Amino acid sequence: MVSRRTLLQAGGAALAAGGLRISLPHQADAAGTGDAARLLPSFGRATRLDVADVSSLGGNDQLLLTTLQGVVNRSRPRLYFNFDRSDVDLRWLPDTGASVTRHDRALDLVARYRSETRGAILYDPGVPDSVNVATTLAGLENAVAATAEQAGEYRLKTVADLRGRFDPDDVLATYRWQLEHLFPRCTRTLLAGLPPTRTVRADGVHWREIARETERVRDASNRRVHTFDLSPEVSGGDGVYLRFQDSLGDDGWGASVSSVVVRTDGGQVVASFTAGTAAEAPYLFDGSGSSVGDNSNRFCDGDGHFVYRFTPPAGTRQLHVEVDMWNQYLVSATTTAPTRVEPFPYFRDYAVASRAMVFWLPPSGGTGELLDEIFGRVAPTTPYAGWFSDDVAGECGGVDRASQHGIEVVPADFYMNGTVHAGVPARISDKVPPRQKARLRNRVYLTLTVGEGDNIQYCQRRMRNIWDDPARGRVPVNWTVSPLLADIGPALLAYYQNTATDNDLLIAGPSGAGYTYPGSWPESSLDAYTALTGRFLRRTGMDLVYAYNPRNAQGDGWIPFEERVVRSYRDNTPLRGIIQSWETGDLQIRPAGMPVIGNFFPQGKAAEYRDGLLKHIESWDGTGPLFVAGAVNAWSWTPSDIAELGKLLADPFEIVRGDTFFDLVNRAARSS
Repeated sequence: MVSRRTLLQAGGAALAAGGLRISLPHQADAAGTGDAARLLPSFGRATRLDVADVSSLGGNDQLLLTTLQGVVNRSRPRLYFNFDRSDVDLRWLPDTGASVTRHDRALDLVARYRSETRGAILYDPGVPDSVNVATTLAGLENAVAATAEQAGEYRLKTVADLRGRFDPDDVLATYRWQLEHLFPRCTRTLLAGLPPTRTVRADGVHWREIARETERVRDASNRRVHTFDLSPEVSGGDGVYLRFQDSLGDDGWGASVSSVVVRTDGGQVVASFTAGTAAEAPYLFDGSGSSVGDNSNRFCDGDGHFVYRFTPPAGTRQLHVEVDMWNQYLVSATTTAPTRVEPFPYFRDYAVASRAMVFWLPPSGGTGELLDEIFGRVAPTTPYAGWFSDDVAGECGGVDRASQHGIEVVPADFYMNGTVHAGVPARISDKVPPRQKARLRNRVYLTLTVGEGDNIQYCQRRMRNIWDDPARGRVPVNWTVSPLLADIGPALLAYYQNTATDNDLLIAGPSGAGYTYPGSWPESSLDAYTALTGRFLRRTGMDLVYAYNPRNAQGDGWIPFEERVVRSYRDNTPLRGIIQSWETGDLQIRPAGMPVIGNFFPQGKAAEYRDGLLKHIESWDGTGPLFVAGAVNAWSWTPSDIAELGKLLADPFEIVRGDTFFDLVNRAARSS
C-alpha cells in the first residue's frame, strides 16, 4: 500500500506562472513520516520547544509566525505558540515531553529562525484571498507569508510578491490561478480550507442597548416591525452601527431579521433592504457571525452576531430604523467601529508543513463549481482540513459537496500547533471499554451524547475545558471525539482515554474517520470510507458512532441511512450501532441488521430539557422498554448541567452509556 502522505517531488530552476516568476529550491517536496497507516501527516517528535505567547499580537504578526512555524517544524518541531489568553493551549504542553524555553517576545523568533527560510511571500493587503495563495506558496517555497513592511523589518528576502497580482473582486480568478499554477506542486493527500481573514472585536466600544427579548421565543410568534430611535448615535463617530445578538445564547434561537428601513427626521430614506439580498451588502458591516435563512432573513445564534453600518446625511438630527424582527433578539447601537479585519492565522503551520493547497470557496454558485473541480482532482478519502464559509448553509453545502466526491472533512481551522501535536508519542488504547450491564425492563432508557467531537479544535479547546469540570462522571455520558486524533493529536486522545471515569464513553464523532454524509458518497468509494473508519475505530477502541446524513428535499430534516450505507459500516467496521442526527427522536430503524437510532434534541438547559423529554414520551404506555438518544449541546452545556439533569430525571428514566444502550436495544429486538 502506498503511503497517503507521500508528496509530489518539486523541482526545476524556475516557474513562469501567469506573470509571477518564482525561483524553486532543488529539494524533495516530502513531509511527515513514512508510516503508510497514517491519514494525516506527522513531522516527528519534539524534543525541545521554543514557546511564546502570541495571544496579544495582531493577525499579520500571527500569520508571519504560524507560517514560520510550518517551515521550521516540517523538518523537526521546535516552535509552539499560545494563542489563547485562557492558556488552554498551554495545558497540552507538558504532554509533548519536550524541554521548553519560554520567550517573552514571540517576534524575536523570526530572527532566530530566519536562516531556515528562503524569505517572504508578500501578500496583498487589498486582496484578502492573497493570504491563502501566500500560504500555499510559503509551503512550496520554504518561506513565510508577510507584508512588505514585515519583510523589511525582519530582513526577509522577497521570494514572491503578490501585490497587484489579483483582482480583489474576482475570487474565482485568484483560486483558478492557484489551481492551475501551484496545485501541480502541492501534496495530493491533504486539502486545506481556511478563511483568509478574521473579524476581531475592537476594545473599548460602548454599546447602548435598544431592545431585548427576555422570553424564550423560537416560533417567530413575536414577529413584528420594531421602530428604534438612533438619534443619540447621530452626532458622533464615523457612522451608526446597529448590532443584533442572541439574548438567550444557550438554545440556538437568536435574533432573526427580515428587512430594515432607515429614515431621517425629514423622511429621507438612508437605507432600505431585505436581508440576504444584494441590497443588504452595502450596509452589512460584519456578517461573519450570522447566516441567511430560507425566508430572506439573517439570523444569529449563541455567541454569534451581525452588525449593520449606516451613514446619516450631513445635518441629520434624528434617525429612526424600522426592523422586521423576531425570536430571541438583543439589539444595541454604537458610533465606534466595533470590529476590524485582519489575516486569519490558525492551522497554517500544518498546511505549510504539509505543502497543502489552501483555499476558501463558498460551496454554492461559481465558487462551488470550482470547489467541485478541486475535490475531483484528488483520490477518494483525501481529507479536507479546515472549514467552510457561510456558517450553517456553508457547512451543509460544503460537507455534501465533499461527500459527493468521496472527500471527508476534518474541522480544523482553529486547531493550534498541529505540527507539534501530530508527532507527540502517546499510548492510545485500542481496547473497547468493559460494558456496563443493565437489566432490560419496562423503562425509558436514555443515553446522552455530547456532540462536536468530529471537530478536532473542539477536542483541543472547549472539550478540555468542560472535561475538567469536577462534576464529570456523575452521570453516564457519551463523548464524541474524532478517531483521527490518533494521527493529528494522539496525546489529546490518550488524555481523554486515561482520565475517563466509568461513566464516560468515547464514541466517534460524525461520521467516523472524518465528518461526512455517507449517503452522498458514490457507490464506488463508500467502502473506502467505512474501511478507513473501521481502521481508526479499531485503533482507538471505539465501537459506536454519531453520524450525519444529507438533509431531505424540504430542508427540515435528514434522510435516514439506507441499507447500502449501513451494510458498508457493518461489513467494514466494529460498530454495534449508530446514533443518527435527527433532533425529533422518532427514528428507530434496523437496516442491514444494525440498529440506527435518531437523536432527540430538546432545547434549553436541565429543567427545560427534562420537560422536553416528558413531552416526548407522553404516548408511551409503559408496557415495554423505550429508547431515547438524547443530544447535548457541547457549546452551552457542561458536566455540571448534565449532573443537574440527572437529578431531575426520576422514574421511569434510566440514564445509561451508549454501549449499554445499544446492548439493551438489541436485546429488546430479539425478545420482541
